[in-house]
Amino acid sequence: MTADLTSTATSDFVTVLSEAAAAYRGQKGTRPSAEILVKALLQAEKAAKQQRLTYPFKSLLGKWQLCFATGTKKVRERGGIVLGKGLYVPKFVAIHLSFNATWEQDLGRGEIGNQVKFSQVSLKLTGPVQYLNKKNLLAFDFNQMLISLFSRVVYNRAIRSGKVQTEDFYSQPIAKLPFFAFFLVTEDFIAARGRGGGLAFWIREI
Repeated sequence: MTADLTSTATSDFVTVLSEAAAAYRGQKGTRPSAEILVKALLQAEKAAKQQRLTYPFKSLLGKWQLCFATGTKKVRERGGIVLGKGLYVPKFVAIHLSFNATWEQDLGRGEIGNQVKFSQVSLKLTGPVQYLNKKNLLAFDFNQMLISLFSRVVYNRAIRSGKVQTEDFYSQPIAKLPFFAFFLVTEDFIAARGRGGGLAFWIREI
């Protein structure tokens, strides 16, 4: 089924995430603590699984700023990994994720961009994506690197084999590729769990 965030059951975590987005932008309010935000993200993920929510690829298109992320750590006595506490991305570092559609959008194909900007230095990685609508799973790979200094491109080269790598990407098993499993997608923010198990929360660039 498609996403429906109007029920009472989802109102609590949606409110927390909305407050976090507004506070991070400096619009109003104070940021929820990392502990509260992680709890809200886990509630959103649980709700998505229980309600079997699906999101179309087109709902991800645009530019998103990373607001909050958790790491993971191995715990021997638990026989696996657990989430780290998580932290808000410092405002002096801008990390953006962008998705663009290609002419094969109906097949869930497009392009991803991941840009990190610090002061006057910018590093951007781009590459192809494959979106599995029924699982809200977006597999990706980076095959181009661009570095800019004072808005001037100083490095722009293919990573690995460039175009050949892009063509080969769509024949690769999802299990061998990095991916994001999106569990919440709205007009204002998106959230996903990465292949490594960490959670990430982005807000739409305005």
